[in-house]
Amino acid sequence: MHKNIWQPFTILKGTPDPLKVKSGKGAYLTLADDRKVLDCISSWWVNLHGHAHPDIAKAVYEQAQKLEHVIFAGFTHDPAEQLAERITSKLPKSLNRVFYSDNGSTAVEVALKVSYQYWQNVGENRTTFICFDGAYHGDTLGAMSVGERGNFFADTFNDLLFDVEVIPFPETWIGDPDRAKKEDAVIEQLENLLDENPEKYAGIVMEPLIQGAGGMRMCSEEFMQKLHWVNRQFDVLLILDEVMTGFGRTGDYFACLKSQVEPDIICLSKGVTGGFTPLAATVCSDHIYETFNTDDPIKTFWHAHSYTGNPIGCAAGIASWDLLLEAEQRFKGMEQIHFKNVERIKDHPKLKNARVKGTIAAVDIINDEADGYYNSIANKIKKECIDLGYLFRPLGNAFYLMPPYCVTESEIDGMYDALLELVDN
Repeated sequence: MHKNIWQPFTILKGTPDPLKVKSGKGAYLTLADDRKVLDCISSWWVNLHGHAHPDIAKAVYEQAQKLEHVIFAGFTHDPAEQLAERITSKLPKSLNRVFYSDNGSTAVEVALKVSYQYWQNVGENRTTFICFDGAYHGDTLGAMSVGERGNFFADTFNDLLFDVEVIPFPETWIGDPDRAKKEDAVIEQLENLLDENPEKYAGIVMEPLIQGAGGMRMCSEEFMQKLHWVNRQFDVLLILDEVMTGFGRTGDYFACLKSQVEPDIICLSKGVTGGFTPLAATVCSDHIYETFNTDDPIKTFWHAHSYTGNPIGCAAGIASWDLLLEAEQRFKGMEQIHFKNVERIKDHPKLKNARVKGTIAAVDIINDEADGYYNSIANKIKKECIDLGYLFRPLGNAFYLMPPYCVTESEIDGMYDALLELVDN
């Protein structure tokens, strides 16, 4: 490892040195030794259109020559306004108020603070959030509080995290005979919580359809609709963390559209700039916004980030959005390519629980170890996949694919071939 670099999500002692990447083009990365690898995970899920896309690069270059940054309190600019207009044009009709920040964790922090203060602004003291087991919402303290506990990520900080209510996530997969039963049990538990303490809960926080870091666990659109019905019946805010699922990943522009639900708040980041610059947005309903639209300082949302609404990031976001519109048939059609390939691997004796949602596919690898993030098969695959020309990064024994939208069908087929070679060796 470089003497001045502290690598993220890395056990520092004994871990092999990171691979140095010198360039990227389309779906491929070129390593320092000139090997090329197909980026099957969109480089931590941010790269929608391929690396170094010339349209986004041009937008960044042109914006940098005009305005690189300006304080966003008391000022505004065209890129921020135009990007907000583009994003809200595809969101449910009530989600019109965009608050910019820097990354997925901060987008979630903003959502938590806004929802908490919303209830204060309307004269209610609702302080508790309902969350799902296995969730991951980021690594800042608020985001960690509404995420999974009892692991290396959270245990050190348990005393700093606020209390939440946790309910099961009704994960499902192709051929799951118990899907409806699991969903109904979760809905019943949720209704009981809300019925017993209707004025306690500030919001329900969820990764819609897919829990990312939790193992690419998926739930059904029908469950999302049941959840939406409950949140409306009990007048509790629904906060959807679409940091990963946004911008086409589930086969529609947003998971809330695919599920036909209308959240009160949605959190966006990762793919918003196509992987070029950090940027995030928390989008709220007009109803929530209006409770802050006052000259009362107590009801003002006192929150900001130095790079809020950064013009270069917003320009990259505009270019990425325009490419997303052009790629609609590709990201909507990728699900069928995954289903075709899953059909040929789902009965493999070392694989189980195959699942597909939009551009994302996952399957669990069977070995002698317990399922979960600490299963050592991940390290084996991360080491061996590079020699096959692929970049995979399993979440423990949960193997997943989330390629950029520029990949071809034959390249996706090759990813499954590589998976079979890795599990058979």
